[in-house]
Amino acid sequence: MPFKLDSDVAVGWAALGGGPPTVLPVGDVAARRAWVDGFAAMAPKPLPGITCKEFHTPSADGHQVPIRWHAKDNHASGPPTPAVLFIHGGGLIAGSAKASDGQLSIIITETGIPMAAVGYRLAPEVQHPKPVEDCYAALQWLHANARSLNIDPARIAVYGESAGGGLSAAVSILAREKRGPAIAKQILIYPMLDDRTTVPNPHTVPFALWNAADNETGWNALLGAKRGTTDVPPTAAPARLTDFAGLPTAYIETGELDIFQEEILQYVIKLGRAGVSCEFHQHPGCPHAFEAFAGTGDVARRAFADRLRAIKTIEKVETSESKL
Repeated sequence: MPFKLDSDVAVGWAALGGGPPTVLPVGDVAARRAWVDGFAAMAPKPLPGITCKEFHTPSADGHQVPIRWHAKDNHASGPPTPAVLFIHGGGLIAGSAKASDGQLSIIITETGIPMAAVGYRLAPEVQHPKPVEDCYAALQWLHANARSLNIDPARIAVYGESAGGGLSAAVSILAREKRGPAIAKQILIYPMLDDRTTVPNPHTVPFALWNAADNETGWNALLGAKRGTTDVPPTAAPARLTDFAGLPTAYIETGELDIFQEEILQYVIKLGRAGVSCEFHQHPGCPHAFEAFAGTGDVARRAFADRLRAIKTIEKVETSESKL
């Protein structure tokens, strides 16, 4: 049988015009930023009871990376908790940490676990490795300030959606390479992993919220002429990784109609072959960013509950502090 939208997703899809966005020319970053900003305008407003403070930390090149620290108002009065480094989506070229304030307030209200959203620099204004180095700097900041933030450095996870999911995977690889701060879990929501995904699947084109031209634009912005060549490292495009051993436990989601579905499935398989535990969910009838269309339907509720559970079940990993 041919693919079709999940019934709840189809309702939201129809309300937004009944089809995917117009395919923009490859390289038109400005138009894609405007589209992402319009999407972000529909995000929920921050809930009460959550405090947001902004900090800064230097990246590898000295750039001051903004970090938005979100926690319950009474967080400091309890025992140390896990924490989550959140990396926003936007195809590597768009989006912002601030646009996720409302979403994070909902997650924190439900889990009690604080989150730090990193304002990494976007391509094409910068190229690899600056975005992943910004995210890695935020991870280092979390670990270095664990005591004052009242968090357990052995229970810090990375969580990202779309491009943010790809950067979360890349940060996990970079931390392993550098023998840097321990990551307890990588939570990758329809992650953008492979710079070579630029040929559309005709079966999913009618459902492509993020399409092949968008993907080529994002990867070209990050990598320039290196995109698609053998010169792309896994800290830029995690699908290029050959050695998956020792990476953090993973939670990964995709929709079956997502342009990233095949690269995500391959990533899950390779994690398993390397002995890395991974919980994987593929949602039938769901395109990229499906929960934006599914409203309060069953698939959106299930996905949200699973993501909350992935956060609530962050387990301790060995850190340099735990070895002392």
